[in-house]
Amino acid sequence: MRNRFRRGDPVALGELYDEHAQVLYRYALRVTGDWAEAEDIVSATFLEAWRGREKLHPDGGTPRPWLLGIATNIIRRNARSRRRHEIALARVPERGSVPDFADDLVTHLADAEQLRAAHTALARLRRRDREVFTLVVWAGLDYAAAADALGVPIGTVRSRLSRARARLRELADAEARATRSARPHRPSPAASAAPGEPVPDRVAARPSPQENRR
Repeated sequence: MRNRFRRGDPVALGELYDEHAQVLYRYALRVTGDWAEAEDIVSATFLEAWRGREKLHPDGGTPRPWLLGIATNIIRRNARSRRRHEIALARVPERGSVPDFADDLVTHLADAEQLRAAHTALARLRRRDREVFTLVVWAGLDYAAAADALGVPIGTVRSRLSRARARLRELADAEARATRSARPHRPSPAASAAPGEPVPDRVAARPSPQENRR
């Protein structure tokens, strides 16, 4: 199939699409959080792959790392374009606000809240660490395939992934502490009883945490 694809066989392109389009779509959706942009990324990936098909090595296993590498480059370009667009918009005087409903388009996903939380945490990582994490953890590539997709040594993939995981653990711990501190304090019935007032039997009879662990 690699050789037929390199020679420009459209049937080979169809086979490549059928085998890898869903993987690319899930990867792009998780990274961007936008199903419409994810579909555009998949289309652009296969278009660039077709135009640069001679770059696919004739030997080797699955071409999935090569396709994911193309998709990652497209995501990078899109992010740079958005930043330039946001900078340009910031220079334009405001003439009233228009509600933006783009984020509502992904609320039909069962894991929408988890996806947004993941984006919030991942956005605080370095771009290179974030790309390695999404390719290995979300796209399911092994270290060698991720290194092939990004064009870096395997050791670089390992170090970036380790750094990304450590940073995400720090962010998760900080979020958990913030959630606990924001939780309203509810005094126990025993603490709220007036001096000399008997504690209800159901409170007095409640086992202590130490007894629960026995």
